[in-house]
Amino acid sequence: MMPTEVQSNPWARSIAWCLASLYILGFFIPVIGVWTGPVPGVWFVLTQKPLRGLAWIFLIAFIPDLIAKGHALVAAGPQGALRLLGLIFATSLLSVMPLTFHRLVSARLPGLLATLPFPCAAVAIHGLVLPLMADAPAAMALERTFLACWLAAALVWMWNQEFRFGSFKSIAILFAALYIPLAGFVAYRWSVSAAPLTPMVAMRLCWLSVAACSVLAIIALLRRPKTVSWMDRPAALAHVQSPFTTAPLRAVRESGGEFLLSPQGERFAVRDGIPVFLTPEDLTGDNGKYNHLYETIGGFYDDTQRVFSAFRGIGLDSYFLNYMSLLDVKAGDSVLETSVGTGLNFKYLPAGVQLSGLDLSAEMLTRCQANLRRWGVEADLYLGNAEHLPFADSTFDVVYTAGALNFFSDRSAAIREMIRVAKPGSQLMIEDETEEYVKSTYEKIPYTSKFYGNREKPVTVPVDLVPAEMQDVRVHMLKDGKFYAITFRKPAVPVCDWREGRDEVVMREAALK
Repeated sequence: MMPTEVQSNPWARSIAWCLASLYILGFFIPVIGVWTGPVPGVWFVLTQKPLRGLAWIFLIAFIPDLIAKGHALVAAGPQGALRLLGLIFATSLLSVMPLTFHRLVSARLPGLLATLPFPCAAVAIHGLVLPLMADAPAAMALERTFLACWLAAALVWMWNQEFRFGSFKSIAILFAALYIPLAGFVAYRWSVSAAPLTPMVAMRLCWLSVAACSVLAIIALLRRPKTVSWMDRPAALAHVQSPFTTAPLRAVRESGGEFLLSPQGERFAVRDGIPVFLTPEDLTGDNGKYNHLYETIGGFYDDTQRVFSAFRGIGLDSYFLNYMSLLDVKAGDSVLETSVGTGLNFKYLPAGVQLSGLDLSAEMLTRCQANLRRWGVEADLYLGNAEHLPFADSTFDVVYTAGALNFFSDRSAAIREMIRVAKPGSQLMIEDETEEYVKSTYEKIPYTSKFYGNREKPVTVPVDLVPAEMQDVRVHMLKDGKFYAITFRKPAVPVCDWREGRDEVVMREAALK
């Protein structure tokens, strides 16, 4: 199959730049900043682990406030400065608590309820606690606080739904039907009387928000995501083996946890439904170096791709189909993606496919699980090293890797493993960036430059690492030479044993499964 073209839409690019400009204006024009300011906070905290997100948002709130009140700290004297410093610290911490509450609760709430934790918590904190600490009156513009925070939470929810998945359309219509009349009423009230709510009304609104937060938290606790036990997945477990001894594995429950055990006594933990096959040695060399990168950016990896594509006017569908269209996948096929990342490629495979994905980064797999739940897609996920796959020989109909192989510690071993677990006659694909793209993009971005700069070797298209026995080997240069894809097929018969360390290739006859 021929790769699809990546097309740029100038209208989409213009809209992206206009929205970015509007956000920047919010820093200088308060009436705009009131509405744009909460959006990045909600987005950022949802991409991070709770404690890390809380720490970053707290610092973003604390440091500017500390600088702004620096003169007051100096003038207050030792005791006054200490009291003021404590007040700044507590105020900053409490001001970010609504975002942290939203991070902990919203992911477990259905539909429109997922947008409510942030605005309800913001009204409760801003109306009940912060005024007491700052010696301010309880009556505040709480309606505007609720509206701004609810709009931010809804926009981020729509962004995460990619404006199309699940029941997005019906929930977006319901939000608009509720939000527009409410915003119109508040605007009318403020046009008639610019005075804030009376203390009694403000207090009732605050306690109503506290009650709403309690109800939302209870619903979230009752809706904890359930994972299917590996004891109930015999078909998938039949193809899983120890990546170190090739021994078969069985699932057991011990001490409240689940493990995969081998007859030799090997023990692999299952965390949140994902078997863990990593060892400390797997996180050394280039594997460890780049795994650190993806552990850091995993939460917002998808969003960076979408933002960069929007600024260039490129639709993500055409971006991924540019190489995914090279795969010959049919309904009923078993498909493995090594270095699956956040699972973005799975969206472009046909329905009825048995999906499996393996990655070295736990953070990326966590994001992948969230994506799969949102898309309504099922897949078996594994935390492990692509250079030592935990699967039996000749298991999958299609095996591929996209955007990862360049910086494996041992690219040759990873390719041999892909071939080993592929069925005879099956198709394989390797896709990644060329040296041109790495130098023009990754080496120019401030954070990623420290990972991709000062490399010992440039990126090369690894067609020389594809064994000579492979058939129909083709090299495709994609996206104006910035990416490459190698497609090939494993011979139908005879089949080679590609295990690492084998000095001689052992040939054995096998039939297509």
